Amino acid sequence: MRALVCETYGAIENLRIKDVPTPKPKAGEILVRVGAAGVSFAAMLGVQGKHQNKPPLPYVPGNEMAGHIVELGAGVTNVGVGQRIATGVSQGAYAEYAVATAANAVVIPEIMPYAEATNFPTLYPTAYGVLKWKACLQPGEVMLVHGAGGGSGLTGIEVGKAMGATVIASAGGADKLAAAREAGADHLIDYRTEDLRARVLELTGGRGADVIYDPVGGAAFDTSLRCIAPEGRLIPMGFASGVIPQIPANILLVKNATVIGFYYGYYNGWGGKGTPTPKEAAALAKRQAMVADAQAELMRWFTEGKLKATVAATLDLADWVKAFKLIEERTVVGKAVLVP
Repeated sequence: MRALVCETYGAIENLRIKDVPTPKPKAGEILVRVGAAGVSFAAMLGVQGKHQNKPPLPYVPGNEMAGHIVELGAGVTNVGVGQRIATGVSQGAYAEYAVATAANAVVIPEIMPYAEATNFPTLYPTAYGVLKWKACLQPGEVMLVHGAGGGSGLTGIEVGKAMGATVIASAGGADKLAAAREAGADHLIDYRTEDLRARVLELTGGRGADVIYDPVGGAAFDTSLRCIAPEGRLIPMGFASGVIPQIPANILLVKNATVIGFYYGYYNGWGGKGTPTPKEAAALAKRQAMVADAQAELMRWFTEGKLKATVAATLDLADWVKAFKLIEERTVVGKAVLVP
């Protein structure tokens, strides 16, 4: 099968398209004919050797995919051959075929194209999980979203609006702000030309934002600490700026603010170390049930038109460098997708 292979950690340009054996699903797994695979900042970090999870080399990158099931591993009963699904994987999505854990597969509506479906393995459930389970976002609260024109930011806006928040979107440039408005943002801030802190305080009557969704890090995170409301919740979702911020604890103390860490993979069993104990397996099953409930609600929201699943570019696997440059240079508006 055709696959994009990482043989050494480093530049994206070092990847190679190769003919590799089609994987076989083990017990509890499914084999998927990949229809589309999402291009993400996390996948880029993985290729560069900068992600916290470093699979043994060589490996096929790619963590988000959608397609149809062609084979079931032993014991799989929750899905069947021929079903259209979206799912997340720890690796392997940038190929014609990929194996995935059956328990994490989400059956997608017939009206949902595979490219749009790549938003659902990670981006939407991450936004849903952190906003509902951890930040406890309430209707009427003010939510500030950084990086609002990218895939993570746009999904954050849509999930926040679906939960009843008033959303302030921060992004650089008119095209990204237009996408944020289309996603449902109530207020727009161009951080390149406006004073972000001053505008947030102005829009909130001096109080600040209750919840801040930050996939950017760096200066955006620092500014967030200075425009967060009392008892606000600040969520570092990623570090697209390339700078991992340090947190001055005195500001947290004065504001009674909370910084929330959230790794979605913890909830669906990505990156597990060794065979889990019975207690760990039971706890994981409960978390996976939470994920299943979240995905069911997200699918309802999609069919109701609350989630748009914006796709910015759909490219052939051979154009992987172009796709990753959209992420690296932060020019993408929505989700970039590769088609094997």
